Amino acid sequence: MSPFGALREQLLDAATAFAGAPAALPGILAGLVDDVDRALAEPLEIFPVCHHSPASALAMVRRLREKQPKVIYLELCEDLRPLLPELRNCRLPVALQAFATDLDGFPPAWGPLSMVAPITEASAEYQAISYALETPGVELVLVDRSSDHVFQWAPKPETETEATGHGEEAALHGDSVGVEIGDLRPRFAELEEHLIHHGKVRHWSEWWDQYVEQPLAGADYDTYRQVMVLIGGLFRRLRPGGGDRPATDEDRERYMWTRIREHLAASGADPAECLHVCGAFHAASRVEQFGLASDAPYEISPRTATRWLYGLIPSSHSAIEAQFGLASGSVSIAAATWAKAVARGGVTPFRLAGRPDTRKRPARAGKAAPVPRTEVTDRLSGFLSTPPAVDELDEAELLGWSVDIVRLARRNGYLASTADAIAVFETSLLLAGIRDRARPTPYDFQDAAVTCIEKDVVPGRRDVRRLCEILLGGDRVGAVGYDSLPPLARDVYDRLAPLGLDTQKRTIQRALLDLGADPELVPCSDLLWMLRYLLPPDAVRPIMGGRRLGERSIQESWDLALGRHQRSLIELGYEGVTIEQVLEQRLRRAVWEPAATAAVALAAVEDALLFLGGKRFVDELGARAVELLAAERTVDDAPEVLRRIRRLLGYYRATGPVLPAWCEAFVSAGYAHYCTLLPTAFVDEDTGVRQVGAMLGFLFTMESLALALGCDRAQLELAVRQSHPEAPAKVALLWAAQSQLGVLPQAELRSRCDELLANPLVVPSFPLYITGFVQALEPAPGLAGFVVEVISKAFGRLPDSVLLPWLPKLITMLRDQAGELVPVLVREAGRTFPGTLAEVDAWVPPWSARPAPEASRDPVPAGPVTGLLVAHPSALDAVAELLGCEGEWQDLATDEPDDQEVRALLSAHPETAFAVSALLG
Repeated sequence: MSPFGALREQLLDAATAFAGAPAALPGILAGLVDDVDRALAEPLEIFPVCHHSPASALAMVRRLREKQPKVIYLELCEDLRPLLPELRNCRLPVALQAFATDLDGFPPAWGPLSMVAPITEASAEYQAISYALETPGVELVLVDRSSDHVFQWAPKPETETEATGHGEEAALHGDSVGVEIGDLRPRFAELEEHLIHHGKVRHWSEWWDQYVEQPLAGADYDTYRQVMVLIGGLFRRLRPGGGDRPATDEDRERYMWTRIREHLAASGADPAECLHVCGAFHAASRVEQFGLASDAPYEISPRTATRWLYGLIPSSHSAIEAQFGLASGSVSIAAATWAKAVARGGVTPFRLAGRPDTRKRPARAGKAAPVPRTEVTDRLSGFLSTPPAVDELDEAELLGWSVDIVRLARRNGYLASTADAIAVFETSLLLAGIRDRARPTPYDFQDAAVTCIEKDVVPGRRDVRRLCEILLGGDRVGAVGYDSLPPLARDVYDRLAPLGLDTQKRTIQRALLDLGADPELVPCSDLLWMLRYLLPPDAVRPIMGGRRLGERSIQESWDLALGRHQRSLIELGYEGVTIEQVLEQRLRRAVWEPAATAAVALAAVEDALLFLGGKRFVDELGARAVELLAAERTVDDAPEVLRRIRRLLGYYRATGPVLPAWCEAFVSAGYAHYCTLLPTAFVDEDTGVRQVGAMLGFLFTMESLALALGCDRAQLELAVRQSHPEAPAKVALLWAAQSQLGVLPQAELRSRCDELLANPLVVPSFPLYITGFVQALEPAPGLAGFVVEVISKAFGRLPDSVLLPWLPKLITMLRDQAGELVPVLVREAGRTFPGTLAEVDAWVPPWSARPAPEASRDPVPAGPVTGLLVAHPSALDAVAELLGCEGEWQDLATDEPDDQEVRALLSAHPETAFAVSALLG
């Protein structure tokens, strides 16, 4: 006869009266009682828990001390078992992590795979782990699916974006998948909304604390067990049908019971001395594999060939809340509730020996004899029909909270006073009464503090709700001990030891390195720069000093926050044994990715020179850069390629007698590659003027080296001749290239620009030509004076209707696309324009026509200078040809008008003649 028969009849009568006709409600209510009956009748004792529940932890401690089981089956990923002893070296909360980067059997877009299982002291699983590890003769068996199966059973994403986002961004946990014991939350949205509304609470965490945690905190074990199974059965029966999640739940239950039966068969353990700790949702499973009496087979799929790495990472209350969708501050309140229950006495929790945050000697199970199994009695009827007992108000605790929150608020800039403390106290009582609560809860206290203290919101000030969370325990952050760190992390801490800092502290610490006075700190500097490259930006931040090719700082200053980013440092340990190995692997992986480009490979070469050195690895990356450049079919990265190869060539020329072979190959391949793509790039609308300018810059600035390496200049000349752009900016670039090749004299170039300014049909697009001329400074820096001349003429002749709308575009273009060219223009303008305000009125632009010389000036007689010019006319002929001047030589002995002009010119500018005379002696 079931002990719950009377309760089943009462529920069926109530359901019939409520529904008024046969419906699903009687079946649901009767099924809940059947679930409790089924779970409690199982020979293997099932302990239902809720994750991070103080009530579950308290019940677990009491039951372990009574039963003293010899085997504990725990719902946790079975491949995490070797990590559990390492919890002794950690400060909770921490998370057990499984990590995989080399995937075999999973979509590549999923990588890297990361799964975490957070552990807090106020949780039933930690108490079970501590009991098993600290009690001789107790075996702890993890029976949940492995980390590999977690991702095998995950629903396949339809898009790459969905694939890479396995979990919500959750602070210290990142995008890891979270695995927890006892996911007790309604999966039927309407049910959760109904419970929150009628419970007069704001969120699910508050409902759970009021209606489950507080009543069960002091309940006996039988009552706790029956209520948790009932709640788990309710949420299970009211979940939405279909979908992937229910199937996953049932697969987990089949997996666990299969593992339990396998272990019992192999070990011969007595089920009466075993305890199965699982989530209340799974306590009364309806799968055919449930229970020891079942012999239903279940085939567990093999793991994939993915290589999994395991470790411990820091966790925090806020990370757990964010990852599992809990209300902010709920885990901190749970920790405060647990600490309060332990302080009141009556229960001694289990703790692992040697933990950094363990002050007392760890409690053991003791020598008491196990309590025999008693007959199951109905405790649900009394629990459901009896209203909760009204506890006496813990006045001292609430007074302390009220006083402390006022003190904390004043420290954070609020004008709080003693009157506010009284108001918070009374308002907490009022809110608890309105919400039908036996005593004010931390949530009532939070609302009262916000109402009485936070009268307005000031930017940059902590809100009062956050101050309440700090007061009630704060966002506790765990840490992994040195002995539990991977070899790479320990190596980093050891190599940074000469700095004399505690790198595991979560505070930001300042490190000062005088590398000239203390050369022993040079290895620390090298390591910090590598960590700067591999870790998040705020983990290792340079304040003073830098590292560039050919440059090393004498003194450096760093802000170190390695303690805050311990998780990132630990995950580096999954990739290699040393920082140098991880950096080399990442650089090699970056250049061999399918989407890698020549610019990426050159950046990897530069990073390898900065951080690793070594000719072999750099030559390997450089050879890959040559391959990538030859295979590219676009020139989108031409500016980046030009900038980096220039810097690398300058570095090699300054540090060695010859260039590396890969540099020579890169220049030769780049010269032929860009000559081939130049005509297409000029006419392609998708190729910007900056990219074309960078191509020309590569071809002209690397021309001498390329010709020395065997390239043919005719290839460049043919490419320029085959280019026929139509866009004004690219036309200007082509003219500049022709001028640089000597095909287009500067006089003709100036004439073309003057014609454009004189043509009213072209004037609106003339600013685009200027854009091209500015970009032309990359391949032809000698045109800087001409570009200043063109811009000056544009400002002087363009109408306001064209000039004013164009100015913002010019400024934006110069800032975004030609930032490195602006100094060239500024220097040239400084040489061209007058330096003082007084000289402006008399200043005549050098490109303007000069006034005729005065006739009264005495001609300069023919002397050694003019004789030298007449004897060697080739130099002046070449200058005249470049300037576009035509004329014939006249005999200075005659008295012809041309002779007078020459003498007048020398008389007007005698400095030139004097300078030439001085050079000739």
